[in-house]
Amino acid sequence: MLEYLARTLGLRTNPVIFFAAAGLTLFFVLWSVLSTSTVDLVFGATSGWILSRLGWFYILGVTTFLVFLVWIALSRFGRVRLGDQHSRPEYSNVAWFCMLFAAGIGSILMFWGVAEPISHFAEPPQQNVEPQSVQAAQQAMGFTLYHFGLHTWTIFCLPGLAFAYFVYRKGLPFRVSSIFHPLIGDRINGPIGRTIDVIAVLGTLFGVAVTIGLGTMQINSGLNVLFGVEESRLNQVILIAVVTTIAVISVVSGLDVGIKWLSQINIVLAVGLLAFVFLAGSSLYLARGVIETTGVYLSWLVPLSFWNDTFGNTGWQGSWTVFYWAWTITWSPFVGIFIARISKGRTIREFVLGVLALPTAFSIVWFSVFGLSAFDIQMNQGGGLVQEVVVDEDLPGALFAFLSHYPLATVVSVVSIVIVIIFFTTSSDSASLVVDMLCSGSITTPTRQRVFWGVTEGVVAATVLTATGRDGLDALSETIIVFGLPFFVIAFLMMLALVRSLRQEELAGTAYHGASHTGPTDPSVGPGETAGTDEAAGGPGQGPERAD
Repeated sequence: MLEYLARTLGLRTNPVIFFAAAGLTLFFVLWSVLSTSTVDLVFGATSGWILSRLGWFYILGVTTFLVFLVWIALSRFGRVRLGDQHSRPEYSNVAWFCMLFAAGIGSILMFWGVAEPISHFAEPPQQNVEPQSVQAAQQAMGFTLYHFGLHTWTIFCLPGLAFAYFVYRKGLPFRVSSIFHPLIGDRINGPIGRTIDVIAVLGTLFGVAVTIGLGTMQINSGLNVLFGVEESRLNQVILIAVVTTIAVISVVSGLDVGIKWLSQINIVLAVGLLAFVFLAGSSLYLARGVIETTGVYLSWLVPLSFWNDTFGNTGWQGSWTVFYWAWTITWSPFVGIFIARISKGRTIREFVLGVLALPTAFSIVWFSVFGLSAFDIQMNQGGGLVQEVVVDEDLPGALFAFLSHYPLATVVSVVSIVIVIIFFTTSSDSASLVVDMLCSGSITTPTRQRVFWGVTEGVVAATVLTATGRDGLDALSETIIVFGLPFFVIAFLMMLALVRSLRQEELAGTAYHGASHTGPTDPSVGPGETAGTDEAAGGPGQGPERAD
């Protein structure tokens, strides 16, 4: 029946995955609207239980993933190429690094660049230092870079490596279930595989929805500062509708029309904003600070990787670290597919070291410049940021409160709003493509499918922000902590599947030579899918049509 419905609607996708994911998303939206108090109770209680009982699992999990990736890169498996023996990188090192760089300066850096350092500076996570002191500044930078350095990119790197390996080397479709072929074999095409794929689609949808929600709150705050636009749920829904509409127009107009040059312009604008803050501020102080902050990060890296607030038991980690890890891992398939797409032909060692090192290096520079500048304003230029951001609890407005201390504040703030809007537009557009791929396993599908998922992302974001009785950030945090848990379990299984497949190749004598192609002949179409002629043309050497 589902196959008939898919053909009637002109869809080319796996009908079970598509309709199950769409149906569950619709159920969540209706449930949130019709029974707000119940949704608040369920997600509040569930996230509270996870934080109190399983917060340690999130902390240990990401650190385990990082250790695994370093091990596999430096082991004999690091020489294995992501493709057959004739595969070579499609992009030069410079081009590849630039694209990783583009992925590394997304919306999270715009939102948290000032907000997190100044928050920890005012309220140190570990209650053994005086707030707003030099020690508090060091602790703030240590925690901030822990959250946005190697550990964050570990969460993206692991699924990216798994996608690249199983798609390019094994000829399997672009689905999360494909990664588990060494563990469950052809059952990836049955109920178990479909369940994994539905969870992946839902997690990606909600992960992107959280990103859109945070960006909307930041845009609304900026408009309030500049033009007096009220910070309200109605205005946030309107902003979500605008961003979603632009993203849908991008999908309809084609991937090569507009969106790619907008992405390139956005990269230039973001780097320009970074340069402006550096040059307009205390440049010598910042240059010295970037170097010193690098040392702070490296010295704090190992202790924080295992810190669980055991003795203090303040609950701080639930609001920060656990939220970050859960949020990041839900949209890791989205970023993972992007990274996999641009990495065909590289060795595992090149892939892991490149994906971990470059974005982390840029994050250190970004947060050092914005964080240290915020400390300088608070300590040496009359302050005000702690009051506005922490005491008044205006995290979305942190960037604009910060920029008000610089020349041309209005112009630079407008540019910042433009950067945020484009980041979220391109994220929504790209996520629509990736979610559609997770449903179909193919890179060539009808535009209407991507439009559907683009609209769905906007609806979910608006629902989480407005159809709950809680504060927007609380609602986003609780939702993503719940949806992030299954992904951590899946990530552990990813590691097992990778090692098992690599060892099987080694025993077969193909690990360092050709691909074994144990998967289906046509990686675009699995059993039970509704496919057209162009979809069937997708091969294992292909990835998403875009990388923005």
